Amino acid sequence: MSRRVTMADVAREAGVSLMTVSRALNDKEGISEATRERIQEVIVRLGYRPSSIARGLVTKRTGTIGLVVPDNSNPFFSEVARGIEHTAYANSYSVFLCNTEEDPQREKAVLHSLAEKYVDGLVLCSSRLNEDDLRLCLRDFSAQVLVNCLLDSTTADIILTHSEEGQRLAVAHLLKRGHRRIGILAGPERSYGSRTRLKGYADAFAETKIAYEPDWIQHCSPTVDASQRITVELLQRHPELTALACYNDLVAVGALKACSTLGVSVPSDIAIVGFDDIPLASLVTPALTTIHVQRYALGRMAGETLMRQLRGEKTRSVQMFPVHLVTRESAP
Repeated sequence: MSRRVTMADVAREAGVSLMTVSRALNDKEGISEATRERIQEVIVRLGYRPSSIARGLVTKRTGTIGLVVPDNSNPFFSEVARGIEHTAYANSYSVFLCNTEEDPQREKAVLHSLAEKYVDGLVLCSSRLNEDDLRLCLRDFSAQVLVNCLLDSTTADIILTHSEEGQRLAVAHLLKRGHRRIGILAGPERSYGSRTRLKGYADAFAETKIAYEPDWIQHCSPTVDASQRITVELLQRHPELTALACYNDLVAVGALKACSTLGVSVPSDIAIVGFDDIPLASLVTPALTTIHVQRYALGRMAGETLMRQLRGEKTRSVQMFPVHLVTRESAP
């Protein structure tokens, strides 16, 4: 393996000092144009690539940002990540994408690792940490954007999908179609989205002065397999349910599979509503009625907000992202 070309090699070949090469690389004054051109010719000929670590020691920037998601296999987060990455790339930043697998301990480890890498900023999506742990971890980052994670008294900018309103719309739709016994497959109990969607669920019932049973509420991991198992348990315990509101579309797909296993017809016997409107929602049979979230645009907003922070511009502390209902065959 050939030895990596260093700045000292460039200086020796160009017949100048290390300081002169450094000034040329950082476009500083005090160097003649002829010397600058000679250094550039040597850099090209030797194939020298400046160390980003060394440059960071001078500029106090690494040109990197951290992006943390709870599940990178979930199409919701992959599309949000795409929006963030496109924005970062357009601003000459590289992205460290980290997946926590819905595990709070792994999330803490990931955040610690990113802090050790001196990333210039952080976008944290749907944290599963409790507030005290999250505050402690965020102290290591000067520029921060939280997506779907609400934290009081923080320097971070916060971007939220309107989960409460989305779930209220979903349940109101079911109530208007005559459903009165509506279960909800909520997500992880520590999730901001789960808490706000439960409030939207309760608000929809309150608006119509119809009561619901607390036992109709079931938390589950936001995956197809977990949802399928929990749905079977819920419907066996409460066969009177005629509709299910789901934490996300993957949970809704798991509910569809459970109904197929139990011989329950959708939507004839039970209606199902998802959340997020990922591409899969329109491809399953029956296609999912769901709440549409502009995932890529959400990612762009998060990325642009972080870029403004890094430029030292004033940013809004909390931004709410709108959602709307999409009606399909699973709950017409």
